[in-house]
Amino acid sequence: MNPLTLEWIQKAEGDWATAGREYRARKNPNLDAAGFHAQQCVEKYLKARIQEAGQEVRRTHDLLIVLEVLQPVPLELAVLREGLVHLSRFAVEVRYPGTAAAVKGDVKPLIAVAKAVRRYVRHELGLP
Repeated sequence: MNPLTLEWIQKAEGDWATAGREYRARKNPNLDAAGFHAQQCVEKYLKARIQEAGQEVRRTHDLLIVLEVLQPVPLELAVLREGLVHLSRFAVEVRYPGTAAAVKGDVKPLIAVAKAVRRYVRHELGLP
């Protein structure tokens, strides 16, 4: 495996752990952070897959733009497009004032999308 691919995966795993920790926190959960780290996890896993394929890793947080680099877009990821649009909102928008704070119901489907992308990319890269 390409060393940069491995770095993307390690960083994605850190975001996955943080997203889960914040989502499951019983006292003072930071759901904006859970959504942000779920988005970051997906972004980094997609970029790991792109890196491993030898394609250009673009500097963007828009998950649909990142996804489009993978041509043809795998069906397993194409069905997640709507969730990726919602996740992309958590890259920047929710971290600043003027946007309503996330609630548990907002974040639950985002965690599910992140889990699906994580599972798919890890399988594609031959990781457990």
